[in-house]
Amino acid sequence: MQAWTKPDIPVVPGPARRLRLYDTASRGLVEVQAGDGKTARMYVCGITPYDATHMGHAATYVTFDLINRLWRDSGYDVVYTQNITDVDDPLLERATETGVEWTDLAAREIQLFRDDMTALRVIPPQHYIGVVESIDLVASAVEDLRRAGAVYSVDGDLYFAVKTDPAFGGVSGYDRATMTELFAERGGDPEREGKQDPLDSLLWRHERPGEPAWDSALGRGRPGWHVECSAIALEYLGMTFDVQGGGTDLIFPHHEMSASGAQVATGEHPFARAYVHQAMVGLDGEKMSKSKGNLVLVSKERLAGADPMAIRLALLTHHYRTDWFWTSADLTDARARLDRWRAAVARPSGPDGAAAVDAVRAALTNDLDSLAALQAVDAWAETEGDDPEAPALIALACDALLGVKL
Repeated sequence: MQAWTKPDIPVVPGPARRLRLYDTASRGLVEVQAGDGKTARMYVCGITPYDATHMGHAATYVTFDLINRLWRDSGYDVVYTQNITDVDDPLLERATETGVEWTDLAAREIQLFRDDMTALRVIPPQHYIGVVESIDLVASAVEDLRRAGAVYSVDGDLYFAVKTDPAFGGVSGYDRATMTELFAERGGDPEREGKQDPLDSLLWRHERPGEPAWDSALGRGRPGWHVECSAIALEYLGMTFDVQGGGTDLIFPHHEMSASGAQVATGEHPFARAYVHQAMVGLDGEKMSKSKGNLVLVSKERLAGADPMAIRLALLTHHYRTDWFWTSADLTDARARLDRWRAAVARPSGPDGAAAVDAVRAALTNDLDSLAALQAVDAWAETEGDDPEAPALIALACDALLGVKL
């Protein structure tokens, strides 16, 4: 699968800082560095392409783009992998509702997503992998689980037995009642008869009439949701990669199940060294979601004339671990901030640029305190100074570290 255009990423002079992030699994701040000291590895779960990129999506990918940029600022190479669930029940249901071929719907929305990510200057993954192109990879992963004694059949569908992973539950830390409730809400089938455990997750769905299916060593069918990410991450990153990312709605069951499947298949632990999650973005007091239909779409804001850099600044105003609600004031305020910054870097001189850049680095590496980073640039922009090199340095830092092109 083709990703999108990579933005130029300038190098910013001055010392980098060590990145600390909140790890969901350990419930605390941890240093998030390249495991081998050279190459940082990150997997971020991608979209199911049945609607365009909303602000919740954009917030997620901008958050992990900050991590990517901070790692690069530290001198690391970065290997970034992202899946795209280009066949799944929600996509098929939306295609049926709208009378569009599911493949055409997926292709259209994937291209919209690419365009939005390009406009927001999000660094693309090196490996942008669809499920449809990964059928054999998923089948091989299921066979690994079968050899580990973790697979059983229910009417031809193959399930993962969570009891085979002693570490199951370690990512979310949720109790069983919470897991069961969330599993039912988020695509699971805890009440299906014939399952050994209500929390066991689907690995392979055998062919149904009228549904897409593929030939594989498992028979004709299609992958379950969680195993696709296990298989893709293991293929392109290997075990114990540095960051597993996504929204907080993926903590359970998706990230829990993906980790368990990989751990049982390989006999190694952990799947990822840190689990980092973006909070939810809502609208008018409710979670913003496709199912609710209350989406603020990046593409529509762009078509209405919004500067993508203002959209990015609006997202960066909110800390990634805090739920928030989008309002029109977010974009209005961001436009004003962008105008102030652009006017400031157009001056012939300014106050000490190195100190401001260090403040931006300090804020971002402190659990991505993006608002503090913006305020550091605000403070610089609002002050007069006689350093002729400062405006160019600030523009460089905003581009490289914040992803905001002035």
